[in-house]
Amino acid sequence: MKFIATRTPGVLALIALLAGCSGLPLPDKPTRPLIYDFGPGVQTTAPAATGGIPVALSPVSAPSPLEGLAVTYRLLYSDGGQQPRPYAQARWSMSPAQLVAQRLRETLAAQRPVVSAGEGLARLELHLGLEEFSHVFDTPSASFGVVRLRATAVAPLVRGERLLGQRTFTVRQPAATLDAAGGVRALTEATDQVARELSQWLAQLPAPG
Repeated sequence: MKFIATRTPGVLALIALLAGCSGLPLPDKPTRPLIYDFGPGVQTTAPAATGGIPVALSPVSAPSPLEGLAVTYRLLYSDGGQQPRPYAQARWSMSPAQLVAQRLRETLAAQRPVVSAGEGLARLELHLGLEEFSHVFDTPSASFGVVRLRATAVAPLVRGERLLGQRTFTVRQPAATLDAAGGVRALTEATDQVARELSQWLAQLPAPG
């Protein structure tokens, strides 16, 4: 006695579904975020500066929101700018504090020798704190990059240190476009301006003695 297999309509439908799966489009691969930095900087063939009072740079400190790699923006018109928001597809190559420190070192080195704190006995030491670094929208159609940096210059002594000056630098640079790329460009230009102002301020400080 032979058994004849029968296929119900439900089984046939399942077979057809499985057979057609091979023709379904595959899901898109996750989009990798774009990585940004400040670019190559000012290109020069001039030798490193040897004049001027050497300055020792301490690592740039920053609050926790600026320790990550996210490119952030704020909406003044929505929540007063009190909530930093990350761009989903944009990242810095290193933390904002590290990027700012790198650009400051490049700018200052054109005027005077620059070393890291603890390397040698520089008579002038600079402590820096990055307080703000974000792309800010004051309206849905206008935005700017803002950089705020606190600088404290001291003369190291055998015991302690002597304060030479303290200043907070704030620069706002209009953004050409209303996206992460526009914010990055504005923040780069604002950082360059802060670096120039910092260099000028150091030149006006009293001699460490």
